[in-house]
Amino acid sequence: MRILLIEDEPLLGDAIATHLKRANHAVDWVQRLDDGEAALRAVDYGLVLLDLHLPDGRGLDLLRALRAVDDNRPVIILTARDQIRDRIDGLNAGADDYLVKPFDLDELVARIAAVQRRSAEKASSSFRVGDLVVDQLARKICRDGAEIQLTAREWAVLDCLAGRLGATFSRAQLEESLYAFGSEIESNAVEVYVSRLRKKLGTDVIRTVRGVGYRLDG
Repeated sequence: MRILLIEDEPLLGDAIATHLKRANHAVDWVQRLDDGEAALRAVDYGLVLLDLHLPDGRGLDLLRALRAVDDNRPVIILTARDQIRDRIDGLNAGADDYLVKPFDLDELVARIAAVQRRSAEKASSSFRVGDLVVDQLARKICRDGAEIQLTAREWAVLDCLAGRLGATFSRAQLEESLYAFGSEIESNAVEVYVSRLRKKLGTDVIRTVRGVGYRLDG
């Protein structure tokens, strides 16, 4: 999953981003509220980790603004403020969870998984493509009961396509799903990962829309 981390403490931000990448998440880390707002406009993140007190504003204001326009992507608040009133304010503003600093990084990974599970209760994370059964939450793809293994980057591309089954995504949109993995994206990266997915899942699973991009038909 691609995660946006909005956290202004350099040591903590670096530790969180590094740990989540090891857990096979893609992470974009920004240290200011305005940079976070710009990132949210540009990328369809699966989850936001949000500090409440940032150099240029309050994270709670950003959270309220998201919920005001029916942006229901999961948000976990990260803050040093441990008063009950602060937690209530965060949850009432629409946060999905609340983690008080300092916290264990493995607990953060567990909290993210828990939020994903709750989100999956609202919308099924499992769907069929031909003879494949894809479970995005469990990170499993099976054909006739046999599991097919994908890498984190292959999952990133598949997740993007699965976000709107039947919709066509441009190469630029699919590249966005790969940028947060840290290394420079080569000009043919999308073609490479689409080719790998086709070899593993079947040549007809991902369709090319000539001159436009790619689509996944559920």
